[in-house]
Amino acid sequence: MKLKDSGEFNFINRISRAVKLSNRVIKGIGDDAAVLGYTKDKYLLFTTDMLVEGKHFYKSDKAELVGKKAISCNISDIAAMGGVPKFAVISVGLPGSLDLKYADGLYKGIKKAADGFGVDLVGGDTVGSKKIVINIALTGEVENKNLTLRSGAKENDAIFITGYIGGSIKLKHLNFTPRLKEARYLVKNFKINSMIDVSDGLLADLGHILKESGKGAIIYERAVPISKNASNFNSAVRDGEDFELIFTLTESSADRLKKIWPFKTKISEIGRICSSRKGFFLVRKNGKSEKIKPAGFTHF
Repeated sequence: MKLKDSGEFNFINRISRAVKLSNRVIKGIGDDAAVLGYTKDKYLLFTTDMLVEGKHFYKSDKAELVGKKAISCNISDIAAMGGVPKFAVISVGLPGSLDLKYADGLYKGIKKAADGFGVDLVGGDTVGSKKIVINIALTGEVENKNLTLRSGAKENDAIFITGYIGGSIKLKHLNFTPRLKEARYLVKNFKINSMIDVSDGLLADLGHILKESGKGAIIYERAVPISKNASNFNSAVRDGEDFELIFTLTESSADRLKKIWPFKTKISEIGRICSSRKGFFLVRKNGKSEKIKPAGFTHF
């Protein structure tokens, strides 16, 4: 069987079944970041993301924006866990023919974003390669009481999303702001039952929450905030690389949240968590309900 036949997530599950973890690991494969034992009051978060030329960006893209994206993906993962990013190491594969100014631009973009979120760049590795490859590993920390996983969604939870989705083709995927301050506000002021960042698409990433939580969901097309740059609703909820946050919390908390939300960043209540027996449904603008599959971007 080829990787493209197996699919990305079947491959991840295949790896996960073979991994045996020590009791120092609070959460391993299956969330936005690994969660490790750390101090009495805090957990250590550990995540990594890789960008490949021709897949996640093109050499014609502005180097600083590519660098910014490379570390911002990781920061978004830490935000989705309710945490704060701390230290990063950067590994790059670069062609020998690459213009030095472009390489400098990559690091300039990484450093600017890292400085903006209080991340120290503490090392890495450089190798030669045919295409540009950037891999960043990032640590963070989160208070034990504020840790938020994909697996905590409760029946009747309200489902929210930050910002707008869709239109990543219009360069949003290169020039986005990780929702770190929004995530920290949420976990400090509310009991957030589950959270994930939107990298593979709204449907796919909400699907990860449902799978890990053993729940179903109903979402409403009319309530989903679609970017003006999106081609249409169906592409907006599947294309991915929005790097917004999907989160769930109780209905009573949802009402309070909408009253006191302090940021310019839009939040939208798009549906409800329900019993897993009811599945995953989309209610269209005409009122018709259809069962859907949590499909989105895949790498193979």
